[in-house]
Amino acid sequence: MENIDLINSFSEFKDDKLIDRVTLMAILEDVFRNALKKKFGEDDNFDIIINPDKGDLEIWRNRVVVADGEVEDENQEISLTAARKIEPDFEVGEDVSEEVKLIDLGRRAILALRQNLISKIHEHDNTNVYKQFKELEGEIYAAEVHHIRHRAIILLDDEGNELVMPKDRQIPSDFFRKGENVRGVIESVELKGNKPVIILSRTAPVFLEKLFEQEIPEVFDGLITVKRVVRIPGEKAKVAVDSYDDRIDPVGACVGMKGSRIHGIVRELGNENIDVINYTTNNQLLITRALSPAKVMSIKIDDENMTAQVMLKPEEVSKAIGRGGHNIRLAGQLTGYEIDVYRDGEADEDVELKEFADEIDAWVIEEFSRIGLDTAKSILEKDVDDLVKITDLEEETIRNVIQVLKEEFED
Repeated sequence: MENIDLINSFSEFKDDKLIDRVTLMAILEDVFRNALKKKFGEDDNFDIIINPDKGDLEIWRNRVVVADGEVEDENQEISLTAARKIEPDFEVGEDVSEEVKLIDLGRRAILALRQNLISKIHEHDNTNVYKQFKELEGEIYAAEVHHIRHRAIILLDDEGNELVMPKDRQIPSDFFRKGENVRGVIESVELKGNKPVIILSRTAPVFLEKLFEQEIPEVFDGLITVKRVVRIPGEKAKVAVDSYDDRIDPVGACVGMKGSRIHGIVRELGNENIDVINYTTNNQLLITRALSPAKVMSIKIDDENMTAQVMLKPEEVSKAIGRGGHNIRLAGQLTGYEIDVYRDGEADEDVELKEFADEIDAWVIEEFSRIGLDTAKSILEKDVDDLVKITDLEEETIRNVIQVLKEEFED
């Protein structure tokens, strides 16, 4: 392979990967020096001249002329007779520069050169991709669905970079088709081997925070600050917002007239229910707001153990806890307190089953009511086996109801 042919093949990579001239020259020189080390044992006495634009490549080996029969290192020294074949007037002690042709390295070495170059180019490309996306961690990014796997979705951006969205980083209601454009937040970027692995997430709290920045101008401009975000992806989220400008209502600005501003965010997140509350450093007030829509009667806080005992009217308990316990769980995460809910009145006060409509399906409540079990206590006092016999409900359904009642009524 002639020099110019080899350089032309190298230029294919340059054009494909958009590598600048200086970087390409550095990579080429590194590749050739590795080949020279393998062939001659060392490369410090070689000059490599590369012009990738024209396809020029010259390799010169510098040696010292020694008397015939006194050559000890063939790479560093050349005999007087051999030197005079290059130039007839060389004398002992002079320096000789002799051009090394690629063919002198051997065909196998030339093939290895190409493979080594491909490896170096990819390594350089991967390093650049890694650096580029590392700087984008925590930012929203859009890419196109390329391949759908059981445990992950593979996406490609406009530059052909591959991103991965694992199943657990997808909102449960997400359903994607090949070619569809998907938004998420770049959660992490790691190098595995020499390949960058870019993880895109739609479940991270920061995704919701960044959506607020994109969709609400006051947040983007810094007039409103998103203080805390907690989520149960696809189900419910709570966002605490604040403003340093007393003229701005941060909650109203984020929600918009009839929810107009937040509607796009809710739709992006698969109709995730988003509660926006005013942030405050008053923990008692923050807990009260975090338990919305329930109306709190009183709160007893233990700052040392980070616990809060909240007293509610019986009809407010199910609102505070929320369907599946989502509301109270998120309130605890948002405030940092472990929240326990208590009903106002006697400890043994019963509660009608219909108050748990947020947690228990209506048809299940109707089935219990049909046989006269219309309060929490009336169900908790019976065994599961008995309930299976006297209702048309599955055992699993009954056990789920009992679990809800125990968590919410006996607390």
